[in-house]
Amino acid sequence: MGRESAPARPARLTDLRRGGSVTALLFLYECTTGERTRLQPIAEQLELTVQAVSHVFRQLRRAGLVELRAGVYRPTVAGVAWLHGALGSLQQDLTERLASLRVFRRARAIAQSSIAADTTVSLEMQEGWLVARPGSSGPSRGRAVGSARAGELLEVVELDGILPIVPGRIRVLSLPESELSDAGTAGRLRQRLQSEPSGILGAVGLEAWQLLRTIGSRSVERFGVGAGVLEASRLGVDSTVVLLETELPRFLTEFAGVPPDSLVVERLNSERPRPGTRPRGSRGAVDRRARRGR
Repeated sequence: MGRESAPARPARLTDLRRGGSVTALLFLYECTTGERTRLQPIAEQLELTVQAVSHVFRQLRRAGLVELRAGVYRPTVAGVAWLHGALGSLQQDLTERLASLRVFRRARAIAQSSIAADTTVSLEMQEGWLVARPGSSGPSRGRAVGSARAGELLEVVELDGILPIVPGRIRVLSLPESELSDAGTAGRLRQRLQSEPSGILGAVGLEAWQLLRTIGSRSVERFGVGAGVLEASRLGVDSTVVLLETELPRFLTEFAGVPPDSLVVERLNSERPRPGTRPRGSRGAVDRRARRGR
């Protein structure tokens, strides 16, 4: 009898809805953390019948994740790796969900105009900065502790409402190394950048940075580009990253879990894709990267 494929490893809480995912995870956990010589205690711990647990054991054994060795139910090396990977991914997903539930009662913002002390202000995000303006018409509101002139920091308390933040788009422009010597490459790149003159501009690698410098681009980020554009996206700021195609697979490993509409990969000399899409040839690379990240 051939070996069955291993059950899909849950990477997010939503994956636990798949039939058998939770049971497989908990069964492997019980076998990893205790000396289990019978299925009855495992069944009692999981609140299942012995017949159901026996069925799970047979499935996992055929998949090569668990075995009965010297009278003890033990996970295999592959089973331990599956368990650690699943728990690690779920922990990360849970941490991200908890972070999004943080409740702030006070914050500092930049005054958009003159604001008097003890007045109601509305809060909003502008280019990644929290900005306060007089009035209560915005989705998030608070009370100014002191007064501030335009451009000054203002402390705001008694926050109320939810501040919506639309993730910024991360556009990745790649080009083959052979085009570095093409006299028309700089002009094509300048034209593509003019379509999005604001936001963060980053270069991965010396070649991309030198190319951007020669066309007189605005300030170019060189260090920690992946982490920087990810943070910017979470704050609603768009960004463009230029790199060689050889750098693309490594660079994309940093973007597991990024919403599909927020990451667009383009080749410099190809037609620009519609917003929210990836060109043919790039999607597979991103999807494979995402699966590895999970």
